[in-house]
This record gives sequence, structure tokens and C-alpha cells, in this order.
Amino acid sequence: MNMQAILKQAQSLQRDMQKEQEKIEATTFEGENALVKVKVNGKKEILEVNIDKSATLESDDIEALQDMIMLAVNDAMKKVDKMTQEKMGKFANGMPGLF
Repeated sequence: MNMQAILKQAQSLQRDMQKEQEKIEATTFEGENALVKVKVNGKKEILEVNIDKSATLESDDIEALQDMIMLAVNDAMKKVDKMTQEKMGKFANGMPGLF
């Protein structure tokens, strides 16, 4: 295989990777639990936090609410990571740990 063909293949691979990354970044992921729902984008930026308004919270419940928010955010972030691995992992061919 000549060098020009290798470069052409690498450029094509780079374009494909960029398209997949753009799809991931444009996707909205939801994380939720009993009291909290969060939305993040594929860049792992928090877009929205919703707290169940029907829940009555005492001041003692603030710590529990903070934990619920953390869990919901982590749930959404795991979904971003999962999609990134599914979409981008195919480009790693023989390069474990790349994504």
C-alpha cells in the first residue's frame, strides 16, 4: 500500500470519526431517579435539572436531594460514555483504550 493511499484512508477515517462525534454531541441524554431528572448533551454539559415538585422537602432532606442530583447527573454521564464507546469504539481497531 502506498503512502498516498494510507493518507487518503486516514483522512476518510478522520472525517467519519468527526461525524460520529458531532452526532454524539448533538444528542441529549437523560439521567433520572425518584426525585430528580437531568438532561446533558454529548459534551457532558448539563442542560436542565428538574426536581419533582410534588415532593415535600424538609431542610433535612437537602442532603438527600443533593445525592439524588449527583446520581441523576452520573446516570446521564454514563449514557454519554456508553454511546461514545459504541460509536467511536469501532474506530479504535487494535488501539484499546483510545475511547
